[in-house]
Amino acid sequence: MHLRTLRYFVAVADAGSLTAAAAAIPIAQPALTRQMRDLEAELGVRLLQRLPRGVRLTQAGVTVYEAAQRMLGESDRMGQKLARGQLREEATVVVGASPTLARLLVPGVFESCSRMLDGVTLRAREAFTPTLLEWLERGIVDMAVVTNPEPGRALSFHPLLAEPFALVSHASMRVDPVVQVGQLARIPLLMTSLHRGIVESQLLALGKALNVHAEIDSVDSIRELVSRGRWATIMPVSVFKDAKGPLPEIVLSEISGVQLNRQLALATRIDPQPNPAQSLVRELIDSEFLRLSHRGAFSFGAPPETDR
Repeated sequence: MHLRTLRYFVAVADAGSLTAAAAAIPIAQPALTRQMRDLEAELGVRLLQRLPRGVRLTQAGVTVYEAAQRMLGESDRMGQKLARGQLREEATVVVGASPTLARLLVPGVFESCSRMLDGVTLRAREAFTPTLLEWLERGIVDMAVVTNPEPGRALSFHPLLAEPFALVSHASMRVDPVVQVGQLARIPLLMTSLHRGIVESQLLALGKALNVHAEIDSVDSIRELVSRGRWATIMPVSVFKDAKGPLPEIVLSEISGVQLNRQLALATRIDPQPNPAQSLVRELIDSEFLRLSHRGAFSFGAPPETDR
């Protein structure tokens, strides 16, 4: 996705017609149509509803349109500052993400930044939420995608989405696709301390317990141990999925009888004068979450077919 493509998309939405937008930009209409189809394919969702005369935005199209307008506005402001030599200290943005999200989120945001934001360098750091919030307060990172942030911090939190937890096991354990919450006490689990705290706090009101064999604060280690077939874990569904769905031989079971989820939010420092480069990166993160969500990364089952 390029800023130029977003400008084309905004032009089409404002004109209400591919023909009118193509004449105004100007660009050949077949090329503009192809750009819009490529954008829909990249995001994995239909943005424009074709009508007998013209087009109109779908619900997803409205969301992307609003985000595109913000990104283009920030890009214009950043360009003006670059021209005046005022952006030298603002051109590097450091983003923090948890080990359960970095693998999924960072590649897409990094690629979008390198394609779309000339003069902006993106850096990524990985840690669990308590450390990310500390880094944010100390200025080590500029923003961080965090899980269930505790209240009381002098930071700004922008909600992203609620992601369900799954009971994750190897196929050899023969765990059913749906597991009752009461069965969790009989299944040997490996968990990170953060996820254990989130899940147990939600089970406390039900009087239910977990059978935690060990706490291991390494997502990669838990992923490897679960793949060996002796233990299960409870983690957000995206941790054990790739672009094609659940990893081979891995079963993601829904937990019935309780709604276990984590709340993801983008945390930033409260700044009365927003940094243009950081604002653009925030929009990229929002767009990447939208794309991943439409691809089914944060839900059970295989990703849907791209709606073209």
